[in-house]
Amino acid sequence: MSLEGPLTLVAELTYACPLRCAYCSNPLDWQSVLASLSTEDWSRVLREAAALGVVQLHLSGGEPLLRADLEELVGEARSLDLFVNLITSGVPATRERLCALRDAGLDAIQLSVQDARGVVGARIAGVDRHRQKLAVAAWTRELDLPLTLNCVLHRDNIDQVGELIALAQELGAHRLELANAQYLGWAHVNRAALLPSAAQIAEARAVVRAAQCDLEVLFVLPDLHADRPRACMGGWAKSYLIVAPDGMVLPCHAARDLPLEFWNARAQPLAAIWASSPGFLAFRGEAWMREPCRSCDERRRDFGGCRCQAFALTGDMHATDPACALAPAHRLVTLARSSQRARALRLR
Repeated sequence: MSLEGPLTLVAELTYACPLRCAYCSNPLDWQSVLASLSTEDWSRVLREAAALGVVQLHLSGGEPLLRADLEELVGEARSLDLFVNLITSGVPATRERLCALRDAGLDAIQLSVQDARGVVGARIAGVDRHRQKLAVAAWTRELDLPLTLNCVLHRDNIDQVGELIALAQELGAHRLELANAQYLGWAHVNRAALLPSAAQIAEARAVVRAAQCDLEVLFVLPDLHADRPRACMGGWAKSYLIVAPDGMVLPCHAARDLPLEFWNARAQPLAAIWASSPGFLAFRGEAWMREPCRSCDERRRDFGGCRCQAFALTGDMHATDPACALAPAHRLVTLARSSQRARALRLR
């Protein structure tokens, strides 16, 4: 199998964040990740990524605006001709800071909201920052930066899909991502409180399909209701590099929870990590696949599903993703659905 270079670098600049969302993608032990890469380290990572063929950079976290050197890193990325996207809660932002980032070379902003009204958001994030988020969206538009609005959907806000579409239009967003929570990490821990019903998902999909709007709307199903596994990150170590705050280099956000050996950008160049890291090699190609994946006609589309989800649900990272209806452990998913239905009936 010929190895092509990555196209996208996700730089998780910090795990610190002013919010406490129940579906957070931070690792469960994020507070133990104390050491952060320096400005010099991150600049070297950006240069190595560009040399590998990376063309777009997502500055993420945690909350990347908590890094005082963010403008410097944006400037470095701009000098390397990378497309630079800031993924932010918007909470610590000011108009002046966003203006400085734009002037440094920032290309776009992806702003998260927890709901359309702020009430659910305050409960799910632990603090009420809805008005601040609306202000950040307005500043983004004033500064002529493309805006993507992102909302993680779950039981408490999925019924607001129509309102979220209207909000995105009102704020002048170019794109709206309605991404149902994927039940890994903190979302896995809190799944009993987060998983929506099949009826809620069907209604939300119908609202999205019927929406008449100028912006692009992406609706992502939760794996636990799809009966088909998703092609996580477009395939294991195929086009993405994720660099964690401590320099750990990963093929996806949740991979550090797997019992694999991942190398650190402090000690190894990205080219060597991409080509030779045991963690990156573990699930490339098809040799690792068991039945029913090995002989499945869909294996080159879904790549066997999510390794992190397989591990979270079965304890076996080589197992067929239980989200797949053909998986031997699919009962774990149907059981979760049944538990959710029973809970919903009790609450009526």
